[in-house]
Amino acid sequence: MNDTIARSAPARSRKQQPSEAIGGTWCVGILSFDDAGACIVSSGPLRLRATRAASCLLEPATGDSVACLRIAPDEVWIMAVLQREEGTINVLGCGGDLTIAPAGALELQAARVGLKAGTLEVATQKTTLATDTADVVGRQFTLAGTTVKLVGSVLSTVMDRVQHFSRHYLRTTDGIDRVAATHVEVEAKQLMRLEGEHALVNGRELIKARGAQIHFG
Repeated sequence: MNDTIARSAPARSRKQQPSEAIGGTWCVGILSFDDAGACIVSSGPLRLRATRAASCLLEPATGDSVACLRIAPDEVWIMAVLQREEGTINVLGCGGDLTIAPAGALELQAARVGLKAGTLEVATQKTTLATDTADVVGRQFTLAGTTVKLVGSVLSTVMDRVQHFSRHYLRTTDGIDRVAATHVEVEAKQLMRLEGEHALVNGRELIKARGAQIHFG
């Protein structure tokens, strides 16, 4: 029994020993691409085939000075872009889906912000948009809401056809309310009332009134 314990003790000691860390060598080089589109880093006399690391969100471009970590002769990772030529567009990209989730507020400040996507979804409890000029151009526009309110000084619309339906429609105009059309029809199922201090009805050729009873005065 004692011999068994004595023989097994060295085995447990070897398992408890920590493993050695994988070593790596840093190098700096100039980036280029081969005919297949693979990254080639030239560092002194060496030409190394490299792969962009997942943490390097800035996509490298030809001529960039990059910092690389060499794990093995055939395993080189581009960790960061140190410097690039003036005029090269900076592009942030990743291989898969990307979620930005800051603990605090997120602000974007730029001279111009462009969004290009097949589908744009915005979900928020409250949205505030402040702008001097806004242009919305689209083939089809749908607005749905429990309450819709428009406040402004001038409203101008140009439509080929306008169709409106509502259960109740109330309109108040302090100034002139004028309708100019080739043909005007007003139809009421129960009651139609016209009231004013002065009422003028002018028919150039014909004025016709028809009803079971007609009262004047």
